[in-house]
Amino acid sequence: MKCKRRQFSDKFKAKVAVEAIKGMKTLAELSTVFKIHPNQISAWKRQLLSNAPELFSSGKKRQSKSEDEITAPLYEEIGRLKMDIKWLEKKLSLPVSTRRSWVKSDSIYSIRRQCKLAGVPRSGIYYKPVSETDENLLLMRLIDEQYMRHPEFGYPRITDWLRDQGYCTNRKRVARLMQRMGLQAITPGPHTSKPAPGHKVYPYLLRNVKIERVNQAWSTDITYIPMKHGFMYLSAVIDWYSRYVLSWELSNSLDSLFCIAALEQALEQGTPEIFNTDQGSQFTSDAFTRVLLDKQIALSMDGRGRALDNVFIERLWWTLKYENVYPKAYSDGHSLYRGLDAYFSYYNCERKHSALDKQTPAEVFMNGTVKKEVHKES
Repeated sequence: MKCKRRQFSDKFKAKVAVEAIKGMKTLAELSTVFKIHPNQISAWKRQLLSNAPELFSSGKKRQSKSEDEITAPLYEEIGRLKMDIKWLEKKLSLPVSTRRSWVKSDSIYSIRRQCKLAGVPRSGIYYKPVSETDENLLLMRLIDEQYMRHPEFGYPRITDWLRDQGYCTNRKRVARLMQRMGLQAITPGPHTSKPAPGHKVYPYLLRNVKIERVNQAWSTDITYIPMKHGFMYLSAVIDWYSRYVLSWELSNSLDSLFCIAALEQALEQGTPEIFNTDQGSQFTSDAFTRVLLDKQIALSMDGRGRALDNVFIERLWWTLKYENVYPKAYSDGHSLYRGLDAYFSYYNCERKHSALDKQTPAEVFMNGTVKKEVHKES
């Protein structure tokens, strides 16, 4: 019997081509992930690169020299109007950082006009942020390590600890660095984080709930990852029962886009009954919650200052950093990505958990339950 030819959507082709252009994974690895031949991936990658200039063209069609001379102004104006409409459509309800990324120096529009259409100030286009000094990067790593040991420490106690270690710093500096890292003491207080204004906060649904099966509850969080030169943020989705890491994403900024990407990847492997997050603006945003509500998944959010409400993923961060991130001291984002990819594969498929009766998270997640083994005494 003849096999039916597989059909791929344009969205799927674009996703695979973008992953190939990123270069984070080899063609063989992408072939395994997406279950398609490497030659097909190469073809889509070439197609995307070759057609990329057309995405920014004004849409004029040249037929003849005489006709072009007559209709050129008209085509040019129509092209501008079409681009104006596209820009204005994209502009609605998107963050400034996203709209700023639309402005390109090689566009047919001037920078002034692009900024006006995108609704962003020109100063933000020309501004080049100053990176953190080597001393600040060292302090940020020390702060992160101490916070992993004592998450109840706020910036006053972290400052005192740094001074005891011989580092001359003040509370304002430590508070700024902790804010940039996305860290705060777990104890309730007047400076606990608040969701963005206008974002809906959902109640916590997992208090006193016994987790008895796979896909009963998932959760996600963001953590700071130090490197030799710079830092990045990591978001991951974990299944509470099996401790299985369903997906993860890296980003160099604390926006919501990489959190949504991690969520969508996780949902390709199943659908949870309850999805738990903290009250951070990334997770209370409409773009993030809409993905869950569209699939009729119950939303749950930690109470402020209650670190134990999301204890499984907090424990994952501790394990990841002390077993991999701190000892390896990755030099850049590419080496960090490869290292995390290898570690999460080890964590899911090789690292046995005592809480899972010496089974791996992958075994429990695939089986759907912990298979208790009877250990005979010799």
